[in-house]
Amino acid sequence: MDDQLNKYSIDTTDYQVGQDNVQKWGFDVHNPVFGISAILVILFVSLTLFLDPEVVREALTSTKDAIINKFDSYFMLIANGFVLFCFALAISPLGKIRLGGVDAKPEHGYLSWLAMLFAAGMGIGLLFWGVAEPAAYFTDWYLMPMNAEPNTPEAHSLAMGATMYHWGLHGWAIYAIVALSLAFFAYNKGLPLSIRSVFYPLFGDRAWGWLGHVIDILAVLSTLFGLATSLGLGAQQATSGINYLMGTDYGTAFQITVIALVTCIAIVSVIKGIEGGVKVLSNINLICAFILLVAIISLTFSDSITAIWFTFGAYVEHMVPLSNPFGREDEDWMHAWTVFYWAWWISWSPFVGMFIARVSKGRTVREFLLVVIGLPTILSLVWMGVFGNLAISQIIDQVGPLGQNGLTDISVTLFQVYEQLPLSSFISIISIVLVLVFFITSSDSGSLVIDGITAGGKIDAPVPQRIFWASIEGAIAAVLLWVGGSQALQALQSGVVTTALPFSVVLILMCVALIQGLMSEYPIYKAQTKL
Repeated sequence: MDDQLNKYSIDTTDYQVGQDNVQKWGFDVHNPVFGISAILVILFVSLTLFLDPEVVREALTSTKDAIINKFDSYFMLIANGFVLFCFALAISPLGKIRLGGVDAKPEHGYLSWLAMLFAAGMGIGLLFWGVAEPAAYFTDWYLMPMNAEPNTPEAHSLAMGATMYHWGLHGWAIYAIVALSLAFFAYNKGLPLSIRSVFYPLFGDRAWGWLGHVIDILAVLSTLFGLATSLGLGAQQATSGINYLMGTDYGTAFQITVIALVTCIAIVSVIKGIEGGVKVLSNINLICAFILLVAIISLTFSDSITAIWFTFGAYVEHMVPLSNPFGREDEDWMHAWTVFYWAWWISWSPFVGMFIARVSKGRTVREFLLVVIGLPTILSLVWMGVFGNLAISQIIDQVGPLGQNGLTDISVTLFQVYEQLPLSSFISIISIVLVLVFFITSSDSGSLVIDGITAGGKIDAPVPQRIFWASIEGAIAAVLLWVGGSQALQALQSGVVTTALPFSVVLILMCVALIQGLMSEYPIYKAQTKL
């Protein structure tokens, strides 16, 4: 296997980026991945625009509900399995292997590396759900985890534990598997940085044929709809924040305008690439997020420290019960929240995984897994602990709009909580800016990833191709918001769940291929480290 894999990597690179790529109209087209992906997406956007929005919404929702009801245990079990797989891999001798070879050096410092992980992997979701999700669980806004009694100490613990469960180890393990697989086969085996490359140990030459085409097309569609969901949430929250601060009443049309403007900025960034665009914006993201977090902690210092420890304890206490898919009394809650979350993480995994792979050369497998899974989980713990408990404390004390009126609109919850703090207008403005920058970072980093997949694994796709995919992402988000109307969130969720199901099979096979690849590399590592 080792000789075959290393030998074929040279031939494969030539094949992928040479003979099978066609230069047309400024695009680097990898047939048929680019063509089929583009046609399917354009067809979806066109049909959605011309058909009755109610019919489209019903079709999307019924498809989502059918998948969740039939594959709920499957999604729960594979998410648990991915966490255990990453843990076993990290502590095994295979964890010593370095991405890129024994002498490879990291291309980015820890701070920039962490900033890019943070911006690409969490982004808008933290701001949208950091306050709204714990408040929703605590008040039984839409079902309660473990059927707890709302507005009780048990509900408080479960609200924070369930929120962290959705934003902690499980999700980042999904990202880590894709990212590690791509990085290993690209940097250690010399294969193109494309999803199909991971499957050479399993399928051999067929990975470069139609089987590989299907895998890459699934990755493109999954990424596009995962990004569209987050972009739609970001547009909703930015619009809600502006309405709340300015006293305006902008609706769906304004949200679509926000998507259009931010997409234009993202196009400028994606043209500049990782160093000139994504890396700069990711660092800005981290700075803005740090300022916001420090501001909130400074204003509520003792409560924030207590909240972080409380959230950690709740996460540890409830993680195992929440991970059990069988005999649940809160099955409706599990369907509405957890199963959707795992589908969302899976849908984002080809995008985030490939992006992380591109910036992680030179790290050992163990270091990679500890940082990619551990540090974002700790950051989420701090963020959710501070913001989520702040919302719940206002509900308990019955202060402010959230405490007096309850949870009425999840997209404006963050700004309602700010209203009770000093410098609320300043903090709200920082949050809106952060949402928009996250918005841009997600779009341009996603575009770079899709460019690579549709160009057969090339790192630097032509500028017109980058512009095309950045525009398509914005178009999908805008169309789903328009179709969804007042139920936009459901429309956005439907696309995620539908594309995540087939790609979850790809993830499972990826684990098998990764183990085979690492085992073929380990004798090489041992021989080189003895020299």
